[in-house]
Amino acid sequence: MSTTIDEAALSSAERIKKESLGLHGPLAEEVGNDATHLSEEAKQILKFHGSYQQEDRDQRRERKKAGLEPAYQYMVRSKLPGGTMTAEQYLAQDDLASRYGDGTLRVTTRQGFQFYGIVKSDLRGTIHALNEALITTLGACGDVVRNIITCSAPASGTVRQEISEWTKRLTAEFLPRTRAYHEIWVEGQQVTAHEVVDDPLYKDRYLPRKFKIGFAFPDDNCTDVFSNDFGLVVIADGDRLIGFNALVGGGLGKTHGKEDTYPRLASPFAFVTPDEVVEVARAVIAVQRDHGNRENRKRARLKYLLDERGMDWFRGEVEAILGRKLAPYRPVEVTEAHDHLGWHDQGDGRWFRGIWIQNGRIQDHGDLRLRTVLRRIVERYRPDVYLTTQQNLLLVNLSPEHREEIDALLLEHGVTPPEELSQARRHSMACPALPTCPLAVAESERIFPEVVGEMEELLAELGLADETIAIRMTGCPNGCARPYTADLAFIGRSLNKYVVYVGGNLEGTRLAQPIADLVPLTDLVSTVRPLFERYKDEREPGESFGDFWSRVGAEPLQAAGVR
Repeated sequence: MSTTIDEAALSSAERIKKESLGLHGPLAEEVGNDATHLSEEAKQILKFHGSYQQEDRDQRRERKKAGLEPAYQYMVRSKLPGGTMTAEQYLAQDDLASRYGDGTLRVTTRQGFQFYGIVKSDLRGTIHALNEALITTLGACGDVVRNIITCSAPASGTVRQEISEWTKRLTAEFLPRTRAYHEIWVEGQQVTAHEVVDDPLYKDRYLPRKFKIGFAFPDDNCTDVFSNDFGLVVIADGDRLIGFNALVGGGLGKTHGKEDTYPRLASPFAFVTPDEVVEVARAVIAVQRDHGNRENRKRARLKYLLDERGMDWFRGEVEAILGRKLAPYRPVEVTEAHDHLGWHDQGDGRWFRGIWIQNGRIQDHGDLRLRTVLRRIVERYRPDVYLTTQQNLLLVNLSPEHREEIDALLLEHGVTPPEELSQARRHSMACPALPTCPLAVAESERIFPEVVGEMEELLAELGLADETIAIRMTGCPNGCARPYTADLAFIGRSLNKYVVYVGGNLEGTRLAQPIADLVPLTDLVSTVRPLFERYKDEREPGESFGDFWSRVGAEPLQAAGVR
């Protein structure tokens, strides 16, 4: 890390990381004691191991009134490079959702699974069982390289398979080097003399904040590659991988009321060949490690370092590590993004079926028995299971003769075919928010289906039901459902009040802009109605809602009736 940093000014998180002795700290001892929760130090270290301490916030008031401690619980996140898993790995995680969790599996926007409702006494059992299924949670959270994402839609004999392998290789390269994870979760030890392994990449303080890496294709940016700290856009000639356009400095989180925090799309950086990818990525991470802000965590992401020092400085630092100049970024445009729902020919005689999952929550609820039918299909046909960054799921490597049987099973269990979904619902996403997320200031997942339902009625009334529109909602400004690149987004501002954003696009190449603040939940749809009325009357042929408002700009929105 930079020698110019004042040690006394470092954030408390920096002290905890340094004193953890390679992510040990008091975690092993506290995981094994009888308390329902962890100390602040252990709680922060736990994140690096793939879990967050949470509470059921719905119970907070009554429990406090009764003199009880909060209803502590834990979220565990599996790390699945590129979102891929075998049938056996899927079934193992489905088992754990019942054995230790709340009976649901939640697909994240970074192609992992999250388990909710785990009590501390079951933490070790959960993470141990995941490792038995050859699934790690190490680095799924914390100030390290997070799960590396790519388009998970398979196509036999093409570059897509090669890129899937790259997610695994980079994941292995950038895992934290520590004995703590194996000792605590695999061996179940409570050692006092910790074996500290030297970590040449992360050192003893790891990174200033999380670091995200993603791959995308010019004709399919389903991963929102511009929202990553380090993005790689595939450059290919037919079935031959030539290299990647590298991007740096993306990140979607911000803090309400702090104008020096903001979402940012990644900037063009360099062209790198396949032989250079690991080396260049490591150098980019090292510059962020050594120069990123360790005093103020709200400004610790790579995007702020890039804006403070400039691209020329940053490129120079990376080239100094590499010992050579980087090749210039190539003029290749990202133009499309696909959701991969429905049936698709893989090109090798097999097919995959993309299944839409409302807000990523795999569960049985009412007439929809999604979790049950997915288990039955996986048990019976043994497909590989891939997760997408739109919180959906792909059943992969299926025989064509099983298509009708699988569709019949899905219908029998209440799963709506993708062609029957409205465009608004098909492209909608929401974060978990209340009651589990400690950062949420407003509802999201629980109320979003109703909001989308109201939007569907409005769009149908205006004759816009067939227009593709990405609508997203989050319970806070951290951006976990990628609201800042959506056509329309509702971002939690305070209890039952939201900031309305418009003007992003499905391709993920443009940021939305805020146009209304502190809008009550009950007024969200009526607030945006004038925007859709004007869009209907004034749009150009083929122009999307986000494109229209990006072209028109924010100033006329007051005239459109938005307060």
